[in-house]
Amino acid sequence: EREDYEKKKRDHDDRGGAGRPPSPPSETPQPKDQSNLTDPESRIMRKSKRSEYRQSYNAQACVDADGTQLVLGTNVSQCASDANELVPAVPAIPASIGKPATVLTDTGYANGEAVAELQKDGIEVLAAIPGQHRRRLHDLRPAPPEKAPREIKAERMKTMHAAMESEAGKGKYRKRKHTVGPVFGIIRYGMKFRQFLLRGLEKVRGEWRLAALARNRRRLHTMMQLAA
Repeated sequence: EREDYEKKKRDHDDRGGAGRPPSPPSETPQPKDQSNLTDPESRIMRKSKRSEYRQSYNAQACVDADGTQLVLGTNVSQCASDANELVPAVPAIPASIGKPATVLTDTGYANGEAVAELQKDGIEVLAAIPGQHRRRLHDLRPAPPEKAPREIKAERMKTMHAAMESEAGKGKYRKRKHTVGPVFGIIRYGMKFRQFLLRGLEKVRGEWRLAALARNRRRLHTMMQLAA
C-alpha cells in the first residue's frame, strides 16, 4: 500500500498538483488484514484487474534484446506494482557484461524518478507512457469513445516520449515484444516452472536465479547447435 501510495503521489506531483491528492495508507493493521503463515514474506497479488488474487512474489528479468534472448539479470520483490522495479532490476546486470545502452520496458515501469536515475547514468530508457496508448492494428473489438491523450508534464517523461515517437525509438521498442515475453513463456510453459517451491524472499530470489540459469543453458545449447 505504501508503494502504491508513493506512485500515486508522484503522478499527482507530475500533474502539477491537479486533482485530489492520494490518501496515505494506515500505519496500523486493519481488522480484516491477513497474514500468510506459510510464507509471511509473500504478498497477495494479481496479474491484472481480470485475474484472481494469489499469494505471490514479483519476479523480474532483464533480457538481451540484440538476438540472444539470454537473461542478463534477475530480481524478486514483494510489491505487486512494477513502478519501483526498474532501478533494482537493471543494476542486477553483472558489471562484466557491461552497462546497457538502452532499456526497453512496458507501461508499468514508467516511473519518472527511476527513468531519471537511469538517464543520469547514461542509459536511454524507452517505456510506453500511461494514457498515450494507440489502438492495436488488428483489434476487432468495438472502438471505445475517443479520449484525448493524457498531457505529459514532467520534462524527463517528455524527453522519453519524444524518443519513443522517433523512427529510431520505434525500431528499438519493437524488439521488446519478441524478446522478454518469449523468455517468461518458455520458463513457465516449456520448462513448467509454474510456482516457487521455496519460502522466504531470499530463497525465492535464489530459486528464480536458478530458473533463469537453466533457461540460459537451454538457449546457449540451441545457439551452439545453430552455429555448428
